[in-house]
Amino acid sequence: MRDPLELAPLIDHTVLRPEATREDVERACAEAREFGFAGVCVRLPHVALVARALAGSRSRPISVVAFPSGTGGADAKVAEAREALAAGAQELDMVIDLEALRRRDYAAVLRDVAAVVECARPRGVKAILETGALTRDEKVVAAALAKAAGAAFVKTSTGFGPGGATVEDVALLRSLVGADMGVKASGGIRSAADAWKMVDAGATRLGTSSSVAIVTGRAPDVRSY
Repeated sequence: MRDPLELAPLIDHTVLRPEATREDVERACAEAREFGFAGVCVRLPHVALVARALAGSRSRPISVVAFPSGTGGADAKVAEAREALAAGAQELDMVIDLEALRRRDYAAVLRDVAAVVECARPRGVKAILETGALTRDEKVVAAALAKAAGAAFVKTSTGFGPGGATVEDVALLRSLVGADMGVKASGGIRSAADAWKMVDAGATRLGTSSSVAIVTGRAPDVRSY
């Protein structure tokens, strides 16, 4: 039987609910330090707090960009990315322009991701595809565009859209991007069994707010974030 603590270095501990408090974020950072999670992923207003709380640890401060809608255009996304980086973010999880993808304006999708990737260098950018809202063909195109734009990862979901990560989508993304790019499974991962299924399908990072429950086997905290 595999030890769930082995999952800890793969987990981005998420605090993305709009109503999350300073205390929620501070608690998540303490948990990340205790268990050695890969990072703590928050919205822009909490990035500086996370950067301070994680200083000296191996856990990274992570900020979402254009979350959760993906709208706003390249200039707005770059401005948000710059603000997050200035506040201490070491990685960015950016929602792609889903509207542009659906109308097949692939140049706009590519431009958005590439602009944020260039702004963030050498820090990595994860392109959030929101797979639950896409057809299989759209997933294929979105993954190809994210890779062409230089994203470090493709990520399944925001956790605020239709559906979350599935084994099938993770396996599809892994087959599309190859071994030289990360795949982050996010949305609906609440147990070690869920997490291992995603890893076995090809995920190299996991996004979840149930991180402590996953690595300890304890029931999720009722103060979910």
